[in-house]
Amino acid sequence: MRFPSLGTFGALLLSGALLAGCASNEPAPDIQEQDLYQQAQESLDAGRYSTAVTRLEALDTRFPFGRYAEQAQLELIYAYYQTEDWEQARAAASRFIRLHPDHEQVDYAYYMRGLAAYQAGRFSLEGLELIDISKRDLGATRDANVDFGELVRRFPESPYAADARQRIVYLRNVLSRHELQVADFYLRKGAYLAAINRGKWVLEHYPQTPATRDALAVMVEGYMGLNMPERARDALQTLIDNDPDNARLDGKTFEPEHVDAKPLTL
Repeated sequence: MRFPSLGTFGALLLSGALLAGCASNEPAPDIQEQDLYQQAQESLDAGRYSTAVTRLEALDTRFPFGRYAEQAQLELIYAYYQTEDWEQARAAASRFIRLHPDHEQVDYAYYMRGLAAYQAGRFSLEGLELIDISKRDLGATRDANVDFGELVRRFPESPYAADARQRIVYLRNVLSRHELQVADFYLRKGAYLAAINRGKWVLEHYPQTPATRDALAVMVEGYMGLNMPERARDALQTLIDNDPDNARLDGKTFEPEHVDAKPLTL
């Protein structure tokens, strides 16, 4: 089975797209299991991932209980991934996990399921810092966070666990920033309670992320908008204690950005 080097998936994706074959992929209807599997291996080795997908799908359909069935299912996950078919890669990984929960390589299926969601949630322009993906629909990003989290919990000693943990840190930062984007929108619309609740969500669910500090600032301003000065002061004191250099602070004075109110000073 192919195991891409951790950290080199971007290059593999490009090579997979460039090397995908365009010839007729349909295997002969009377081909034997071993020959079909060998053809699939040759396609994978040559980087013809679309052809490999066709061969492996045929193998899975024609010989579901055959000698190469489990291996073909694993390699189909990989082949779908290399053709950037994230949805099919996740579906194939989920199917393998369901059918073979005790397989010695099931951790690979968990990892690839998370990795497919991770790639589905990323955008090419993000690397150029032209787009902040925290402002987009983050359904796939949340899926990746859940999938990698499950891998780490179930298989903490897996060779994929360390990479998954690193990706979880990144994903949690993205998700927490997204919550702050939503909170900022609520503040601008005067939905102060909703903004406060978003701030609380960040504190409760992403406590180790940098966004927690700005979440406190959101709560200060939200309580100011609700005309709840004591709550606002409590949140401000916590903000000062944890992030005295926050951009919204001038010493012990908080400058509201969206609420029509005087600065709050302790």
